[in-house]
Order: sequence, then structure tokens, then C-alpha cells
Amino acid sequence: MKIRTFAAAAAIAALAITATGCSGGSGNESSDSGGKTLTYWASNQGTSLDNDKEVLTPQLEKFEKETGIKVNLEVIGWNDLQTRIQTAVTSGQAPDVLNIGNTWAASLQSTGAFMPFDEAAFTAIGGKDKFVKTAMDTGGVAGEDPTSVPLYGLAYGLYYNKAMFKDAGVTPPTTWEEMVAAAKKLTSGDVHGFSLAAGSYTENSHFAFINAAQNGADFFDADGKPTFTSDGIVDGIARYLDLMQADKVVAPGDAQYDNATQAINDFATGKSAMVLSQNNANSSIASQGMASDAFGVVAFPAPAAGKDIATMVAGINMSIFKNTKNKDSALAFVKFMTSEDTQAALDKPFAALPVLAGVTPSFTDDAELAKTFSDIYSNKSKPLPLVAAEDQFESTVGKAMNQMFATIASGGTVSKADIKSALETAQQAVEAAG
Repeated sequence: MKIRTFAAAAAIAALAITATGCSGGSGNESSDSGGKTLTYWASNQGTSLDNDKEVLTPQLEKFEKETGIKVNLEVIGWNDLQTRIQTAVTSGQAPDVLNIGNTWAASLQSTGAFMPFDEAAFTAIGGKDKFVKTAMDTGGVAGEDPTSVPLYGLAYGLYYNKAMFKDAGVTPPTTWEEMVAAAKKLTSGDVHGFSLAAGSYTENSHFAFINAAQNGADFFDADGKPTFTSDGIVDGIARYLDLMQADKVVAPGDAQYDNATQAINDFATGKSAMVLSQNNANSSIASQGMASDAFGVVAFPAPAAGKDIATMVAGINMSIFKNTKNKDSALAFVKFMTSEDTQAALDKPFAALPVLAGVTPSFTDDAELAKTFSDIYSNKSKPLPLVAAEDQFESTVGKAMNQMFATIASGGTVSKADIKSALETAQQAVEAAG
């Protein structure tokens, strides 16, 4: 998943004050009252920044031909995007339109630097109802006009090696218990039942959230206050850690994997029989020589007595800086980027799920795979907490889990008491940032 945390909650509070002096799109000399030029920051969705430019440029040229509006494109890597956005909010040197990780929506909304999509704005881009509700739910704080709209959809799935499963006499799991039993049977020598990006705080925070959701637990209450130490959260994290600790179906070395691609590569090269990944893993799998018919995907299974949540709602949204001088042009561009034709042109190369209602997935030619991910995204998903402190949740909880996996990998043990203590520290950090 190509998402990183945005900024500390305390910094966001300060930015909210500064943002009133922002001049979004201030780098442009043109505006809606004169020449028409937009600045657009796109996130890295393809195999490289240059690949993104190759995919996006024909669409931007089409938009200019249709509207007369030129778009100056800059593709920004995920390691840099959060810092660039933070700097843009504080300095006023902002683009007109930009991509954001959808989990950032509430945190960014709290800065006051982004244009709310009110009824008029939604009408300008083709209506709110054109979006899949699951995707639209990530647009911002519930009950307020959102400051972002969906662009690309992503969801987690459990990838499994068909040949390994057949040779071991196991079938794709439908419950957590079945998954662990299969993983144990498939673990032998240097081959493990599972591979995890156990050193990635973003991946760890996502699976802390999903496992807690399967237990019916939330990281924040209705007032947006952290509730990190509840039994459902502690038990969910313990269950996930036990894949390496008690079940021993994950290699200890996975504690050093700080990005999802490393775990995916182990799966694609036969070092593991299963991997949890988003639907954009296919290109990485193919790059390692694994054929598309050699793997299958099912929903990440919950415990038999748990809730049927298999993914957080992952993906990319679009936002407009509030003080852009090119509001009408920016809205026209968002309408174009979220149109059926443009989405059809971008979803396949960027391996994205549709964010438009009624659209058939095009990220894969495998109809069964497309159906599986569409069902996961639409029916078995839950948005990450739509609160200003969401970024701090990802950072504090995810990094605490990094340390827990490192402890296990080095031969130590992590008890539920240890988990609760670490979560209490994380919660105190979030409360202090307040």
C-alpha cells in the first residue's frame, strides 16, 4: 500500500493556523480569470515516477484538448509526498490539485487548507453518488463536507500459491483457524506458510486495525479519543504477532522487511505459500516470474467467531487547495480524472479498483480475481479512523509493532501484557500531541 503518515497531530494543529494564509496554486501565473494552467501533484502509483508520467501524460493532453486547460504535472514518491504537502500547507507554495493517501483525509482536513466538497462542488464534478460509497466514506470527517474525493481504490487480499496448496492437500482458508493450520502444514525448512512486511509500520498499523476490527474493537471512540488498550485491540495484535511467535509460520527475518514488496517477492519466488497484500501486488509478482494462474486470492479470514472484516479501505483520493486561484479549472480536472473514460484508462496500469459505482474492475483480466477484490472492497472493508490523529495512530502503533516483531525475531517473547503496555505508551503519545 502506498500510504505514509502525514504529520504529528501537534504539528497539524499549528498548520491549521498557518493555513489561513495559504495561497494554493500560487506558483501559477494564470487563473480562471485569464490563462488556464493547473499544477497537479500526482502520487507514485506505477513502477516508477517516469512510468507514472508515461501513463498520465496522454490523459492530461486529452484534458487540455477538451478544455483548453493545461496541467503541469509533478509525480512525487511516497517517501517525499507527506513532507511536500506539509511544506505546501505552511508555506503557501502549493499546487492546485494533488493526490493524497485516503487515510490522510481527516488529518489534512483538520489543517483547514483544503477546499470542502460542498453540494456545488460535487455537482461540478458529476455528483457525489457516482462514487462507490465505500470509497466516498474515506473523504474526510463524518458529518462534514469532505475535502477529498476517491481516485483509485485498493484492498488487501490473501494471496496463496495454488501448487503448494495442492501438494499439501489444503484448501484456501475461510477462517483464521483454517489459515493458521494450512500455514503450519506448508512451513518446512526455509519455506514458510506466510510472509509479512513485519518491519513496516504502515503495514503493521493496517493489520492492527483489521485484526482489531475483526474483534469488534475500535482504536478511537465516538468523540475521537484513542482507546488503544481495549481487550479487542490487544487480542487482535497478539493474534497477528503469533504468526511469527507461537505459530512459527513466518520467518524471523521478515521483521526486517520494511516494505510490502519484500514479502511479496518471497511469495512470488516460492519462499512462502501465502502473503497479505493489496490488489496492486500483481505487477511485483509478475516481475519475479510467477505466472498469473499460479496463485489465487481469497479474503483475509477472520476468526470463526469474529466479524467479517478483511481490509481497511485503502486507496488514493484527490484534493484541491482551498485558496487556489483556479477553482473552476481544478474542479473540471477532478471531474475529468474521476470520469469513467479516464478511470478506465488508469485503473489497469495502476492496478486500481474502481471508485465509481457500477464499473467493472479492469486492473486484471482474471474475472475471478476481479470479483474477489471487488467483493472485499465493497462488502468486507472498514475505513481507518476518520479522526485528525489517524496519522499518529499509524506511526505510534505501527512502530510499536515493529519493535514487537523485532523482539520475537531475536528470540524474545511478547505477552499480552507487553502489548498493552506498548499500546498505553502509544496512546499517551497521541493524547499528548492532542
